[in-house]
Amino acid sequence: MNKSVLILDLDNTIYPVSSIAEKLFEKLFAVIEKSGEYDGDFEAVKLEIQRTPFQKVAGAFSFSEQLLKDCMEVHINLTYKDPMQYFTDYELVRKLPQTKFLVTSGFSKLQHSKIDNLGIRNDFEEIVILDLQETNDTKKDIFRRLLGKYQLPKEQVLIVGDDIKSEIQAGKELGIDTVIYDRLEKYTDLNLNNKIHNFAELARFL
Repeated sequence: MNKSVLILDLDNTIYPVSSIAEKLFEKLFAVIEKSGEYDGDFEAVKLEIQRTPFQKVAGAFSFSEQLLKDCMEVHINLTYKDPMQYFTDYELVRKLPQTKFLVTSGFSKLQHSKIDNLGIRNDFEEIVILDLQETNDTKKDIFRRLLGKYQLPKEQVLIVGDDIKSEIQAGKELGIDTVIYDRLEKYTDLNLNNKIHNFAELARFL
């Protein structure tokens, strides 16, 4: 398919958020549980925080204004300093000759700390962190900007991520080919021809 460029997501695409979640979000989870000022099940909230930008989770579960404020105070300077490990098959991606970009949503300090702990910063031509506190941009906006900045023909670009409603949808709307990395089997009930479970399967899309 002659793809020369890969745009990758970070969380649950390069490493599993579940591997650090309990320690990383210990204080945040405690604040939410103690407050109780949200709709829905606490375990569902915890799970969604591991795979969706926090502000969207707060909206989806109708966090009270005070709970949102308290959570943001916890989250704003949150970093992760302990060792982290990417999915073992990510090594296959590192060896690919394609130019790579990393586009991830989250709080800037936290995302940068993850990237450094994983030791992957030098794998990418450019890293873009979509911090919803700082911008109203979406991943679609970022992808469009990268296409223009680096003069990338759409047909040479492949977007790889785990979230159908985020980077995958954005790529589709821009006419860019996408691959869903479903290592954690979120979409077992969907029969999708662009879904993979291991980066060894990525070759057929390149």
